[in-house]
Formats: sequence, C-alpha cells, structure tokens
Amino acid sequence: MADQRAPDWVIPMMRAGYSARGLVYLILGGLTMSAALWGGDAEGTKGALQTLRDAPFGQILLWLVALGFVCYGIWRFIAAYFDLENRGDEEKGLFQRLALVVTGLIHVGLGFAMASVALGVGGSSGGGGASDWTAKVMQMPGGKWIVGAAALGILGAGVHYVIKGWKKKYKRYIQNNETTQKLEPLLRWGFVSYGIVLAIVGLFLGLAAMNSDPSSAMGIGGALDYIRGMTGGRVLLGVIALGIIGFGIENFVEARYRIVPGVGHSSDIQSMAQAAKARAKSTARSAAAS
Repeated sequence: MADQRAPDWVIPMMRAGYSARGLVYLILGGLTMSAALWGGDAEGTKGALQTLRDAPFGQILLWLVALGFVCYGIWRFIAAYFDLENRGDEEKGLFQRLALVVTGLIHVGLGFAMASVALGVGGSSGGGGASDWTAKVMQMPGGKWIVGAAALGILGAGVHYVIKGWKKKYKRYIQNNETTQKLEPLLRWGFVSYGIVLAIVGLFLGLAAMNSDPSSAMGIGGALDYIRGMTGGRVLLGVIALGIIGFGIENFVEARYRIVPGVGHSSDIQSMAQAAKARAKSTARSAAAS
C-alpha cells in the first residue's frame, strides 16, 4: 500500500500520540524517582494516571492523554497499512507491520482504560490488577496458554526495547540536529530501562502461566517494586527511574522530530543514523589518510 497517499492528518495524530505517551512516562519516571529517593511503593502506569487526574485541571489532561493514546494507536494502523516507514512487503517487513497493528490495538485499549480512570472507575496501580486479570484469563478455555502467549509477547517487547536502545536503532527515524544529539545518551538509556521493566513483567507473567499461579503476575508497578527489593535496589530503582524519564523525553522528541518517509518528509532531512554513518566514514577516511 506504500504507493497510496496517506491522509494529511496522520502527522498531527502521530504528534498527539507521542506527546501523550511522553507525559505519562515523565510522570511515571518522576514517581519512580520519588520512591527511590524517599521510599514508599513504586507506582505503576495507573498510579501515574491517577496522579495526573488529581492535579489541577487533571481531569481535562487525563481525557487528552486518553485521546492521545487512541491517536497513537490509529497512527500505528495507518503506518502499517500505507507502509509509511518503508518496511516493505517481504516476510520481515510484513511481520514488522503486523507488530505495528498489535501496538496500535494495545494503545487504543489503553486509551479506553485511561478514560475509565478519568471517570473514576479505574482500579489501583499495583500488581493486584495484573493478578486479577491473569486469574480471569486463566479461567477461560486455554487461558493458561493465552497468558503464556501474552508473557512471551511482553518479554519479546522488552528485549526489543533493550536491543533498540543498546544498538541505537531508534536513530533511524529521528532527525539529526543539536537537540537530538545532546539528548542521545538519555534517549538510549530510556529505551534500555523501559525494556528491562517490560522484560521483568513478561518473566513473572510467564511464571504465573507455568505454575498456574495468577498471584505471580505483576504490572509495571510490581516490576519496579521488585527492582527496589534487590540488593542496592533503591540505587537501581533511581537509575531505572532516570531511564523512564528519558523514555518520556524520547517520546516528546519523536513527536517533534520523527521522520516519516511516506508522508512528505524530504529526503534531504538527515536522520541520526545517517549522521552517525557519515561521521564514521569521515573518521575512516581521516585515519586512512594519516
């Protein structure tokens, strides 16, 4: 579908989606840093949303964030359908585009869940929420396998984020400029940190499936509390908190500087990956000449 023209409103929708994600992860990172510095339970995503709801004009902000997450989901659907990022029609590209659709579905679901928090009917933010839905799914026919598949998906997403950050694969779609260059270390650690947290969530969900024990399941808040309970946990939690803040900033960077090849972005715009490759070639030529 890459030869078809995507709707003109896809870029504003993308910006709204990334901005909403950025706000949520900044709040989550701040709450996590507070738990690392001054103690108390680490809050999960729902705790961050409840904090936002209780802030001045929080109800309005929460509705906007919910709308932003739905916008992000729709952006992922459109990116997959029109192949806006030139992933291709080969097996690997189709798999990546399918992953975009799954990501879109998740974010649309999260958007509606946030709307329930805005209405005051959302649950608590701890691991109990994850345990509750895991128990409900396990009561379904084949529920244990469904939970196991979800665990593999979350674990895979965590590993993906770690690799994406460690190998700097995020640079492919971000414009190269002074701002993004200065923020690069924080962006990189943001992906790695968020991936570590997701991997912990996936591992414990997998244990819940293997042992038929829903109480083993935990959400992001539970994963952060698990990190805090490790040797030197408050220091580790602080480092992870910095990464989650970095991940929030990364989403704002994507909102402003993401390159979308299929929607009129000029080929003259240089990505961070292209700039790094050009610097490497220049260094190699200089070394060969000396």
